[in-house]
Amino acid sequence: MIVDLTAGAGTQMGSLQTSANLSCLCVSVRGGVQGFSTVVRQVGFNSWLLQGRIRSRKIQSLCVRSSFNNAGGSSSSEEKGLLLGAERDSSGSVVGFQLIPHSVTGDATIVESHDIVADDRDDLSEDAEQKEKPPTKLTFNIIFVTAEAAPYSKTGGLGDVCGSLPVALASRGHRVMVVSPRYLNGGPSDEKYANTVDLDVRATIHCFGGPQEVAFYHEYRAGVDWVFVDHPSYRRPGTPYGDIYGAFGDNQFRFTLLCHAACEAPLILPLGGFTYGEKCLFLANDWHAALVPLLLAAKYRPYGVYKDARSIVLIHNIAHQGVEPAATYHNLGLPPEWYGALEWIFPTWARAHALDTGETVNVLKGAVAIADRILTVSQGYSWEITTPEGGYGLHELLSSRKSVLNGITNGIDVSDWNPSTDEHTASHYSIRDLSGKVKCKTALQKELGLPIRPDCPLIGFIGRLDYQKGVDIILSAIPELMQDDVQFVMLGSGEKQYEDWMRHTENLFKDKFRGWVGFNVPVSHRITAGCDILLMPSRFEPCGLNQLYAMRYGTIPVVHSTGGLRDTVKDFNPYAQEGEGEGTGWTFSPLSREKLLDTLKVAISTYIEHKSSWEGLMKRGMERDYSWENAAIQYEQVFEWAFIDPPYVR
Repeated sequence: MIVDLTAGAGTQMGSLQTSANLSCLCVSVRGGVQGFSTVVRQVGFNSWLLQGRIRSRKIQSLCVRSSFNNAGGSSSSEEKGLLLGAERDSSGSVVGFQLIPHSVTGDATIVESHDIVADDRDDLSEDAEQKEKPPTKLTFNIIFVTAEAAPYSKTGGLGDVCGSLPVALASRGHRVMVVSPRYLNGGPSDEKYANTVDLDVRATIHCFGGPQEVAFYHEYRAGVDWVFVDHPSYRRPGTPYGDIYGAFGDNQFRFTLLCHAACEAPLILPLGGFTYGEKCLFLANDWHAALVPLLLAAKYRPYGVYKDARSIVLIHNIAHQGVEPAATYHNLGLPPEWYGALEWIFPTWARAHALDTGETVNVLKGAVAIADRILTVSQGYSWEITTPEGGYGLHELLSSRKSVLNGITNGIDVSDWNPSTDEHTASHYSIRDLSGKVKCKTALQKELGLPIRPDCPLIGFIGRLDYQKGVDIILSAIPELMQDDVQFVMLGSGEKQYEDWMRHTENLFKDKFRGWVGFNVPVSHRITAGCDILLMPSRFEPCGLNQLYAMRYGTIPVVHSTGGLRDTVKDFNPYAQEGEGEGTGWTFSPLSREKLLDTLKVAISTYIEHKSSWEGLMKRGMERDYSWENAAIQYEQVFEWAFIDPPYVR
């Protein structure tokens, strides 16, 4: 179809002064919608495009033509990118737009464009197999504040969430910004910021006894504004949090800067031609961003700024809370009267010595007390953190705010983790044709030097080698498990004692056990595809992703019944559904060597003796919806709840 936005003669929309007279805007639409949405977002029609009439069209190209008067009075025609600035009434509602050329000066007439007219001859229906997205009821300006966001920075699940969820929300019509540090360490990872552009905007932040200047870099990718805060404290070797010598000693300073900069970004950064403004929804991820709700309440709202904004604290791992000595409170840039919101006193038994008063500041505690809503990365984890065992001292406070506490299970990147297209595996397969999984298994056995035995149960483990992941339970169970006719492969790195144990065990059981010390993404894909069973005996697991990857690949998870593992793995019942069976794996509790072995032996016997039941387990896991799209819909409901009531602290 051809879409024409022709300038109306003499109709004034705005008063922006520029040297260009806009004569015509012509949009030619014939190809895929994804390429068009990037440009349309720049002029503010992204949510309309994704939800409205054009959604079923095929869009190929965008041509913008405008004529400009040069200094001599002659006119010239050239392709020129245009921005659309929003006009708002006194309540903040959008009542119109202004078409704005990018970089011209002088006088101009900005005119109103006609309605879009579609050619029905090109009105093609979407693919019949593609599910229609549920409509977005309300759209929001969403600000993610996070210490890491894949692919730019990642050490674990936090990076995955903040790299994927914003994209899913943007695809549903929301305007989304992600604010994260610009980590530079002088290595190859710096190339991940190659496409970012210095916005030439500086902000002065008053904290830690003086002014600190930060810069902002920006990349518009996948419908999301990726904003990176630049400061010398983010330029050093190591991970976002530390190096080979341990955690950085100035992490409180580094992430205080991030929080202050994130609060300034929606007000001062003209992304796509206009700022996000004050009516925003901030998602503060873990303790690194937990100062954001406090800044909104203590620094901005008393002066009438962000009075309509809301904040949600998203807890990925409550074990880390940003606790520092009480004397550091004055460094945070908060008024003295807000000290009580962060005050945290350790019990006597947890203090370092007899003269230790236990007085500290806890930024995550402050966010939990102040934020409008609280989220965790699974429903099970939202309950666990209200218990003395799982709350790490915050259980009473979290229990008092149960009415605004929810859990939403993470999604996964279903394009990257797809057994029918995975570039890392030896063969492809799907729920309709599982034959390729056996080929993946034999290829993995060959790669690892194990005897090639397609019928031998192959058990895998992927994860950090530490106490939380239950590696000590695996260690105690391996001698007895190796007496059975099974093969076992482990991939991971962590504590040296467990790395050495893996090497030693491989020498003891050369035909049955393989340990890969380190982490390798292609190998993790091949283990997920090639194994029959994935073992996850984690002591606690806020969400967990490996069990989701496993089920998508038809690999059956055997997991400890905790947190997100309990939420996502449904126990196998062969007698349900009139003998058809139900469930996607096995859970066990309590966490012990005996329980782990008993559950594994049930799984192994099912694999060997009940092939039809095993195939049913595989297919039920593979047919589940693990996409971020599904999670994004649940997030939208929480966003709506956040705006129903006034800000929790006004």
